[in-house]
Amino acid sequence: MDERVRRAGEVYERAIFQGDLTGLAGADRELDAVEAELALVRGKVLHARFLDTRAEDPRELELFQRALELSEGDDRARAEALFWVGCFHQVVRDDSEPALVALESSAELARRSGDQLTLSYVLRHLGIAAHRAGRTEEAGRLLGESTELRRALGFTEGVAANLVGLVHLAIDEGRSADAEALLAEATALAEKAGATAVLNHLTEARGRL
Repeated sequence: MDERVRRAGEVYERAIFQGDLTGLAGADRELDAVEAELALVRGKVLHARFLDTRAEDPRELELFQRALELSEGDDRARAEALFWVGCFHQVVRDDSEPALVALESSAELARRSGDQLTLSYVLRHLGIAAHRAGRTEEAGRLLGESTELRRALGFTEGVAANLVGLVHLAIDEGRSADAEALLAEATALAEKAGATAVLNHLTEARGRL
């Protein structure tokens, strides 16, 4: 059992048997945080399923929005929930306007709260948005910043995934030597991390060369 759920149960017992109601507000906050985390993970599981089937499940967005609602007052949790709202609109619905609104808000909160991992995800997806819009220089800068954050965090598979995007940018800009170097590095990192899905994306990128 989650420690916060256990503590909330103890608060209930103190309230019922001892008449001590002082912990009820704190229990509500902790249970909201637990529910937000659960909603977020459930939404992420549905997102992974979407990436396999390409069939939208409307519960995915509902879960991310519920996580956002329950995270009021917690910048770090809100940053993550907003990222996933933005990711849903960008990846599942290919709807850039609401995606950018959520992603930019997430970036601000992630920087404020010092959540480098979430920020790396946000910058990656802002880079993807810039690439799709034809702003290759901006896309390279954003993906580069995301990649450096991931290197610092030791997020090897995440670095490899970002390098896939940088490979495509290099190809689009006619920098074949850079693309080859990035492919070699990304392949080594993905193999080290056992990131088979990233290796598949690298094979597709290599085909463009």
